[in-house]
Amino acid sequence: MVDLTPTAGTRLERYTEKRPQEVLLVMAEVDGVVDQVAIFRGFSSSLVRSTAFDPDLPVLPDHAIIQAIDRLHSPYDPNEPRYIQQGLTWGTIQPVLEAAGV
Repeated sequence: MVDLTPTAGTRLERYTEKRPQEVLLVMAEVDGVVDQVAIFRGFSSSLVRSTAFDPDLPVLPDHAIIQAIDRLHSPYDPNEPRYIQQGLTWGTIQPVLEAAGV
């Protein structure tokens, strides 16, 4: 039997498809290395390491350990970020994802 439960990265991408006015910045540990991933309009991009050209390849793998998620207004300007919420955990973002239907 195949597990069709969406991964954390997939759920966050789906959220930004439904909320295009938001950008998510995710701090996660992947293979012992801390990565920062921007998610916007259903696409993920690493701000620390190279990102594959294929948008179907997950930037946040299943084994990523999410440390913090920030919700920001788009467009994202790293010099003047406009935060909606900061420092959410995987647990504390669940109600936000569920409210969006993802």
